[in-house]
Amino acid sequence: MPAGTFTMGDSSGDRNPQDGETPLHPVTLSAFDIDATSVTNADFAKFVDDTGYRTEAETFGFSAVFHLAVAAPEEDIVGQPPGTPWWFGVKNADWRHPGGSRSDLDGLSDHPVVHISWNDAVTYCAWAGRRLPTEAEWEYAARGGIADAKYPWGDAEVDEGGWRANIWQGTFPRENTLDDGWLTTAPVRSFEPNGYGLWQPVGNVWEWCQDWFDPRTYQRGAVTAPTGPERGQVRVLRGGSYLCHISYCNRYRNSARSQNTPDSSMGNAGFRTVALEATA
Repeated sequence: MPAGTFTMGDSSGDRNPQDGETPLHPVTLSAFDIDATSVTNADFAKFVDDTGYRTEAETFGFSAVFHLAVAAPEEDIVGQPPGTPWWFGVKNADWRHPGGSRSDLDGLSDHPVVHISWNDAVTYCAWAGRRLPTEAEWEYAARGGIADAKYPWGDAEVDEGGWRANIWQGTFPRENTLDDGWLTTAPVRSFEPNGYGLWQPVGNVWEWCQDWFDPRTYQRGAVTAPTGPERGQVRVLRGGSYLCHISYCNRYRNSARSQNTPDSSMGNAGFRTVALEATA
């Protein structure tokens, strides 16, 4: 990514007020190096083979799986949040078994690794000699050099002129018409890259960022190389996922923000990495 200044935050009016996508403010960043894609199952397998690492989903013995993606016996379903009944807590769901014990990674080596907590992602980064992107770096890279755009490709909607991202189609959460070809994750190099060469910064899987989340973060105004709050309880997630739909979650936008606890894992969240030092 070249050094530059961009306007961070929602300029389209599609913001979620509780997420703190405003006020708009200028952010200046030095040049930096970021992965073109989310970390894949093949990438993560190399890390595990080299280190023997066990993810938090494996340690806890369960993770969150979307109800239409469950591949497990009924007795493995250990929970169903009342506020989001389309999510099941599934025993033995983890990065190797994204739907549960009856699933595997056959044919998914080039798909984004999922069921990865923030803590897992940071451990991978340490092994790779890299780090998670700051929230500002992530948004700058996702925008692809197009100022004030709603999406990485501009302001055209996701389905205008052919599908541009992997999100939900149909009636959420019961029916996915699969117009874009995917019920859950797509290969990381699906659709078209943005102007900076990033594939699928929106849709497909949520991506962890380095920062703690606070809806008041943007109130500081113009900043240079921000790293977020010094402390917090939840970490930032960016980009939306294959479950995003305008009727429920419109967070498949450049400026959209979400959050979760650092030890949480789910079947629609992964990450990408950046270099430890700014590019000369």
